Amino acid sequence: MKAEFYSVEFAPGKELSIETQRLAKQASGSVVIRMGDTMALCTVVSNKEPKPGQDFFPLTVDYRESYSAAGRFPGGFMKREGRSSESEILASRLIDRVMRPLFPKGYVNDTHVIGSVISADGENQADVLAGVGASLATHLSDIPFDGPMAEVRVGRIDGSFVINPTVTELRSSDIDIVVGGTESSILMIEGEMDEISEAEMLDAIKAGHEAIVKLCQFQNELREKLGVEKREFVPVEKDATLVEKVKDAALTKIQAIVKQGLGKEEYNGQLRELREEVVATILEDEQYADEEKTIRGIFGDFEKETLRQQILVDKRRIDGRSPEDIRDIWTEVGYIPRTHGSAIFTRGETQSLVSVTLGTKRDEQSVDTLFSDEAKKFMLHYNFPPFSTGEAGFLRGPGRREIGHGNLAERSLKKVLPSFEEFGYVIRVISDILESNGSSSMASVCGGSMALMDAGVPLRAPVAGIAMGMIVGESDTVVLSDIRGEEDFMGDMDFKTAGTEKGITATQMDMKVQGISFEVLERALKQAHTGRLHILSEMAKTISQPKESISQYAPQFVVMEIDGDSIGAVIGPGGKVIQTLQKETGTDILIEENAAGKGVITIASDNLERAEDAKKRIQGIVGHLDEGATYQGIVKGVKEYGAFVELVPGKEGLLHISEIAHERIKNVEDVLKVGDQVDVKLLKIEHGGRLKLSRKALLDPPQDQANDSEE
Repeated sequence: MKAEFYSVEFAPGKELSIETQRLAKQASGSVVIRMGDTMALCTVVSNKEPKPGQDFFPLTVDYRESYSAAGRFPGGFMKREGRSSESEILASRLIDRVMRPLFPKGYVNDTHVIGSVISADGENQADVLAGVGASLATHLSDIPFDGPMAEVRVGRIDGSFVINPTVTELRSSDIDIVVGGTESSILMIEGEMDEISEAEMLDAIKAGHEAIVKLCQFQNELREKLGVEKREFVPVEKDATLVEKVKDAALTKIQAIVKQGLGKEEYNGQLRELREEVVATILEDEQYADEEKTIRGIFGDFEKETLRQQILVDKRRIDGRSPEDIRDIWTEVGYIPRTHGSAIFTRGETQSLVSVTLGTKRDEQSVDTLFSDEAKKFMLHYNFPPFSTGEAGFLRGPGRREIGHGNLAERSLKKVLPSFEEFGYVIRVISDILESNGSSSMASVCGGSMALMDAGVPLRAPVAGIAMGMIVGESDTVVLSDIRGEEDFMGDMDFKTAGTEKGITATQMDMKVQGISFEVLERALKQAHTGRLHILSEMAKTISQPKESISQYAPQFVVMEIDGDSIGAVIGPGGKVIQTLQKETGTDILIEENAAGKGVITIASDNLERAEDAKKRIQGIVGHLDEGATYQGIVKGVKEYGAFVELVPGKEGLLHISEIAHERIKNVEDVLKVGDQVDVKLLKIEHGGRLKLSRKALLDPPQDQANDSEE
């Protein structure tokens, strides 16, 4: 079948091409999109009929990478791809968050978008490419869709913005953000940056939007050329009489509850009691006996509208705050005694308990994807147990939400961490959310920053995060600082920014309406900056600088360098030497070869003396034994003239019978046997490397000899 090819240059030196009409023709829509030699097959299927009883849009987005795309085998026993990796989940979320607001309200047909990477050149990343492909597949199909949309990555190298930078270019970039939007507005932002100002971030977003406009125009031109008709969709209207019944029974009472300025538990309790009363009353009418779900939905609509109007008109929120107010904050560090650092961060009814674990290079996480092969030395893991919202549930592995929130918090903090060369520890942060009522990811950032300082990690600066919301009215838009859960659910925006006093380190924005203007975006950034500084000042009341020392329970280590030719001697045949060293000294020893061909040895232990002992032994193995130094050796052989003592693995010396003790010894085995540990002094390294040892040099002389020496 003949394929159709189209291409567009959407930024200087950046061109993508698409292919239609050839692959996956039974899907509702499909395209193959390409940049360089990176290609993604993007498909969308949406059922013809709505899902029965569905009250929200059932959209599923999957982004998948196959190692075959790069001519590689996956690791592991099965040699095939399994469950989605964290990077795949994060890419799926990027696409979902831009597309979801663009489907018409009331559309409840099961819809599945898949972006499959079929070729990867290792430089042109496929996540944003798949986002554009998903929009194209949907826009060129018959599925109702208020698009198109596009996604681009924005970097900045030497002060100049670069659209869709390559993997190599990103290494020199101080910005890495993904911007998603339509021709007229921004819908999603996600990324990290090196403490940039709000003005710089706004410029980066604008640069990204210029490319988005070109990509959206390209999609519209293509749709017009291909001429695909959209299927008819008419949203189901609610029964006007039923709406009026719920209004009469509930609206005034909802307004009274919203105006009280209640906390989460009391607010939800009063609303729940009223809702059940209203539902029970209306269900008594046989005409509406099967409409319980609809009644509850209408009740929720009135709650949402009441909350929004109070904010728009009165500039007053559920808990009585003004739009700019931050909830009360209390913090504590050092709460958990045996972790290497810990903190509690509580803001309003959101609470995070954060712990820090310091490890050695052996604890680093290997991350292998189509576009990166790195060893992560900093990890932040976010947990959201059901009790945090007062619910009974099941503890399972991390879902997409947990992975997304953890990734945002991790990106927020990693920009202020010292390099591995500066600090030398692998760092793991765990944020357990104990209470949740809005912005638990930003609580993780604040608690994580404090816990790291408690652990003695030399952060460049403390980091705080804040979640901003927005309510859009007919004539006014109100930006909210530090949003509660209800304001997130019923509002129009969730915009999180994290950073230091100097600038922003990470951000994430999602829209529930079709976009945000740059004027409102600028206002939100300024308001977030004020809120972030306030939170930093509250954190500083508890801890403002990293502790000068690390925990006594953290691993202690020494680092030494040896000639590359000596690495094999330290490892030994089949690893025998290094295994013996680790066992006898109680240490963990890691050997790596650096770029200069030298062996870099990291010796870790919970006791620094053990690490130093292992270092001394390694020095001996590689020929660095010191005359006059004391060693703890092991008797390897006994002869009539003395004992052979191993100072370090592979290095033995003779302890002559005359050097065993001050007194005369007739039989060596009366004092020493094979396997005994013995402290000896290295008297001399003789010609040929022979070692002359003494035990008596470390012993006090007998009393009569001592008296003779005094005379």
